[in-house]
Amino acid sequence: MRREVVYALTIGIGLWMDQNGTEWPIKGEYIVDIVCWTIFATIYSRGERVERIEMLTVLAFATPMELFFTEVWHLYEYREGMMPLFVPAGHWFLFDLGRRFSRHLPESWSWPTVAPFIPLALYFAYRGLDTSGLFLLVALLGFMQWGPERRLYATMAWLALAMELWGTHLGNWAWYSDVAWTPLTALNPPLLCGVVYALGDLLVNITVNQFTQTQEMDDLPVH
Repeated sequence: MRREVVYALTIGIGLWMDQNGTEWPIKGEYIVDIVCWTIFATIYSRGERVERIEMLTVLAFATPMELFFTEVWHLYEYREGMMPLFVPAGHWFLFDLGRRFSRHLPESWSWPTVAPFIPLALYFAYRGLDTSGLFLLVALLGFMQWGPERRLYATMAWLALAMELWGTHLGNWAWYSDVAWTPLTALNPPLLCGVVYALGDLLVNITVNQFTQTQEMDDLPVH
């Protein structure tokens, strides 16, 4: 089965099971934990060296960021409080899914793909519903202008929003309307939540390039 289908079904069905399986003999969340990490381990064991580095890098960055956003900054909260164990693996699934989808997006469609976010972000900010969206919009436009993976950023903006809409609709988590430590507001979910994945992509690329270059230097023969 194509990996894109596995990712999409795992995210879509997994969130539903997590929300609706609280009274099952084996709690839905635990089933999703096992399935997600089994898939992750299988991909890792079969993957090339660079992909393995990417997978570990996504875990290394996404997990602390997730805990910071929920437990320290309190931007949003999971239904049962702490972050479910399947979430870090799910970050990799969504990231790799977006990367695979973005390969089918023509470069010339990148800017038109994100164009609808501009009037929407301005409208929600004007209404006072999502003033934080203005800052996320500036960040997205910056990534689109100067980032190395324009098609990925455009894809992730919509893909992350779709996942957030599904998760918040089910009630797996909820975003606070007031952004802590700031006078800003946010929708549930924020319109431009996918910007975090653009930042994540930059961090992953920098880390992987640095690691592989260092490894190549170590592998050079000594004369």
